[in-house]
Amino acid sequence: MIYAKDHKTSMMFDPWWYLGPKRQKLLKESWPGLFREFILNELPVEKVGNYFKDDFGRPTKELYCALGVTVLQQMQDLSDKETIRQLAFNTEWHYALDITEDTDEAKYMSLKTLWNFRKKVIDTELDREIFNEGTGKLAKAFKVDTDKQRIDSVHIRSNMKRLGRINIFARSIHGFLVNLNRHHREAFEALPEGYKEKYLTDKAVGCFSMVKPTESEKTLKALSADLYELVEWFKGDDKITSMSTYKLLKRVLQEQCVITETGCDSPVEVSVKTTKEVPSASLQNPSDPDASYDGHKGQGYQVQVMETYSRAEENGEAKNLNLITYVKVEPAHESDTNALMPAIQFAIERGLEPKEILADSLYGSDNNKEAAKAEGIEVVSPTMGQTKGEGLSMSDFEKTETGAVSKCPERHIPLKTKIKGSKHIAVFDMSHCNCCLRAEICPAKKGKRHYYLRYDEKQLRLAVRREYETTDEFKDRYRYRAGVEATMSSYDRLTGVKRLRVRGLPAVRFCATLKALGVNILRAAAFRGKEIREKEAAESGLSVVSRIVLGFRGFLKADLRHMHQILSYHPVNNKCALQMAA
Repeated sequence: MIYAKDHKTSMMFDPWWYLGPKRQKLLKESWPGLFREFILNELPVEKVGNYFKDDFGRPTKELYCALGVTVLQQMQDLSDKETIRQLAFNTEWHYALDITEDTDEAKYMSLKTLWNFRKKVIDTELDREIFNEGTGKLAKAFKVDTDKQRIDSVHIRSNMKRLGRINIFARSIHGFLVNLNRHHREAFEALPEGYKEKYLTDKAVGCFSMVKPTESEKTLKALSADLYELVEWFKGDDKITSMSTYKLLKRVLQEQCVITETGCDSPVEVSVKTTKEVPSASLQNPSDPDASYDGHKGQGYQVQVMETYSRAEENGEAKNLNLITYVKVEPAHESDTNALMPAIQFAIERGLEPKEILADSLYGSDNNKEAAKAEGIEVVSPTMGQTKGEGLSMSDFEKTETGAVSKCPERHIPLKTKIKGSKHIAVFDMSHCNCCLRAEICPAKKGKRHYYLRYDEKQLRLAVRREYETTDEFKDRYRYRAGVEATMSSYDRLTGVKRLRVRGLPAVRFCATLKALGVNILRAAAFRGKEIREKEAAESGLSVVSRIVLGFRGFLKADLRHMHQILSYHPVNNKCALQMAA
């Protein structure tokens, strides 16, 4: 049966009276109060409730509590056992989840229940909806300015061991044979004994991690031969080829090996690819097939993160609340070039679209910049690539507003300019160019009668961008991109996102997304706490001033009464004296 409390209706009597006003104030001003006020009621319990029935079975765990626990676990980077203890004994958790009953049914959750609810959230991708609704509520409540945003990616690792190529081969074969023995006993028994002795003994897989470097090539060749034989042995059996471990065998063979038909006694020859030939999207560990490889950061995943930012000096006001508005988990080999437009489209759909985005050069490709411009968004980023050597480039030529070249670096005016579609041509006098000392490094090339500078719209746009990047205005705008590095640091420091306890893209996405929501909750709580303290300080200062003013006025009134008494004994000129005293 579905059990969900109504957390919107306030209770007649305060259930937290026993904490006292000071402890209640601490709870309200920190993250428990913010979670209870803005996040708890936004949890999509109706979608989790679809797994249960209203009139059948025992009551479920209170649904708001169950979903809230999954968020708080990721926010505080807790293990499953630590999560159960926090729910059972932590008053901050009880306040945040609005648990007012002091019973095991309200404050205790078994590990199995925690696992089941987490699996339901992962399978239905509710983590994304929880993040979207929670972030949207915070943005609306705190009037977050989304006009200025910045984007970057951070590398994270799942709970998998870093394996070399030998161990990838050996563990893939070992996993397949174990599952074959478990589900298809007859097929397993039909295999030669050599496979069982080599891959299924107690120390079989561990032996491959102790191979000497001089013997690694020989070992890889033997492993690749065994891998090919197993793939070929069972390729006609549909039941076995549908096994996930067999698919991993086939994937490793395709990614790591080259199969050559020899035409001799042995029909094929299996050779191992060089490391440079292996794609970065190749299998890194059979325990986590979704992980891939990044040449700079290694094995794992990456998270695309976009957040709002504010300039502290604008209008002389303090910084506004900054929130993470977009999170997406990808395999590590994905390029940042393809991440910008999905982030922009997502922000537009959620009503959090920016007017300006700061990003690295990979995000700011010419195609991305033009696509963002079509949406009314300006991408501020350095231009990719550099000019070759010390040669001249399009940036060194003076241009008109229409993009036509008006002068060369030597201050010579072109004889004429042409535009053919997206192509531009500037024609220069041969007598000037022949005598030019920089003719060899100039992009204008010699023709039959003149020197010609040919360029297209893209080259023109890149030249204009490079010119703009040398200005103080660009440097002042772009310096705020560095702030996203602090966000990545707090993302890891507060939530432990760079080293997760799970494997697989769905589970990694679940953790990274809810941890980003956790960062937003902690930021909003700190921001609100600061606002409350400033307001209290202002009110306190005003009350002190008020007391001083009132006391001074009281003193003046008493002094005037005393003067009236004195003047009453001096009837001469007392009217003038009273006027002067007033």
